[in-house]
Amino acid sequence: MPDTTTSSSVLITAEVMEQAATLMVGVNRPLWTGRSGERSTGETVARHLEAAVDLLNETGWIRTWTVDAGQLGPAPDGASTEAMLRQLIDYIREEDNPGKPVTAVTAVDRIAGTDHGDGDTRDIAQEVLNLLVQALTGHPTARFAAWAERRHRTHAEITLMLTAGALFARKYGPRPPAAS
Repeated sequence: MPDTTTSSSVLITAEVMEQAATLMVGVNRPLWTGRSGERSTGETVARHLEAAVDLLNETGWIRTWTVDAGQLGPAPDGASTEAMLRQLIDYIREEDNPGKPVTAVTAVDRIAGTDHGDGDTRDIAQEVLNLLVQALTGHPTARFAAWAERRHRTHAEITLMLTAGALFARKYGPRPPAAS
């Protein structure tokens, strides 16, 4: 396993990983236990993050999600409630198109609904990413979502952070229970 993960302006070193590990102590709940009350392994969280990288590489990455105002215009005068609801549902379906580029946060979120993750691994993965961003920036309240949306952020930096999160999860996360 490499000691350094890097891109043009983001450098995740072994020291950054160790700093993030020390920040785990400050998390208000046990990091590796999800909202279900069950513990996730580092491996399951790592697979979730790697699947998010794969999704971003397949569909493309966009820095922020924006509404395309041209697609959902005003309802025509006299339109029925049913017609307006159909227009809205069609718009939502188009915006949630699996083939469209997605943000980093959306990619992590979408993996929760696949064979590669669930709600617990999603929440834990996001917390792992927050810890890495805090360690990288030195700012105790930094969050991955805001970091990922910075104007100068690149696809390479996003995938690097997700990959670093997977490495972190494997190194510092719980191991599966030993088979008996």
